[in-house]
Amino acid sequence: MSDDGHEQNGTGHESVPSRQRRRFPGISSRAYEHPADRSALVALRKLSGFDTVFKALSGLLPERSLRLMFLSDSVRVSDQQFAHLNDMLRDACYILDLEKVPPMYVTQDPQPNAMCIGLDEPIIVVTTGLVELLDEEEMRAVVGHEVGHALSGHAVYRTILLFLTSLAIRIAWIPLGNLAIMAIVTALREWFRKSELSADRAGLLVGQDLKASMRGLMKIAGGNHLHEMNVDAFLKQAEEYEAGGDLRDSVLKILNVLPRTHPFTTVRAAELKKWAESRDHQRIMDGHYPRRTEDKDTSVTDSFRESASHYATSVKSSKDPLMKLVSDIAGGAGDLGGRVRRGFGGFAGSAPAEDQPPRNGSDGSDGWDGTTDTPPRADS
Repeated sequence: MSDDGHEQNGTGHESVPSRQRRRFPGISSRAYEHPADRSALVALRKLSGFDTVFKALSGLLPERSLRLMFLSDSVRVSDQQFAHLNDMLRDACYILDLEKVPPMYVTQDPQPNAMCIGLDEPIIVVTTGLVELLDEEEMRAVVGHEVGHALSGHAVYRTILLFLTSLAIRIAWIPLGNLAIMAIVTALREWFRKSELSADRAGLLVGQDLKASMRGLMKIAGGNHLHEMNVDAFLKQAEEYEAGGDLRDSVLKILNVLPRTHPFTTVRAAELKKWAESRDHQRIMDGHYPRRTEDKDTSVTDSFRESASHYATSVKSSKDPLMKLVSDIAGGAGDLGGRVRRGFGGFAGSAPAEDQPPRNGSDGSDGWDGTTDTPPRADS
């Protein structure tokens, strides 16, 4: 099949755009997954019968209700409805070689948002706010982002884990249960954030236009005012966010990000740009990537080792004051007590949490599939 996608393969991928982009036959989602995301998914996939058990219990989940809600009160994308989105969806599935094209819905909601959920089969939902905000190439990256979730199996695992999280929160009244529950929720949200970085990479593989991906993230952060924004300045914000301040700011960063299901938008942009310039991305573009046929032979131990190595490297290379302190502790640096005292000097005099302005997106609603915890509503 040619790279421009004109040839048909009988799987519903005909009528794809003619702009030449590379296709990735048989690509495994491991090719683009963030190391922390990949290690969790490899471990889950190795649990024989895990998916089957929870799919059998799907009656306990709100999935059927959601499907009926979108079918009855949203617009299903097809050749007759939102045809341009339908072309993008088939194109994304063609590029990533996902044979079964997931159903896709557009729902009335001014909040720019998208998500991929489902146990029996993934469904993709985008809001009118997102459709109206993004241009064609920016939207192509978003659709690729959602198809990346589907290929990784995020839709299955995220639906399951969201259900478990919801169930856990309901029983948090049990003595000492709240601490344990919050530990689980915090761990799940950390994985969610890494899975979003994975899906951003999938969106880049589909769109193959880094500038479009950057524009989309900038619009999510600042609205449809590109003439007022600059990519370099936007990425500079991410550098300033990571390196700026002292230990007090490092602690506040952690507290700010803990309730979120998504990384901050500037951080997503910086991470995607870094990956786009990496050898891993170049190897994929050159056609050297893991295949799905090899997934069953993947080592859980190797995946966790790679994830641990990634975090260790991130700590060592981080400009964040707290991460530098952790790195110095690991390296046996002296006068750490004095550095800690200086870093936290005046912390007690800072404004109390209730006096701080609200953080945009603290509930996870900062971007496409940003409201993963709560599906978009279609009621007026």
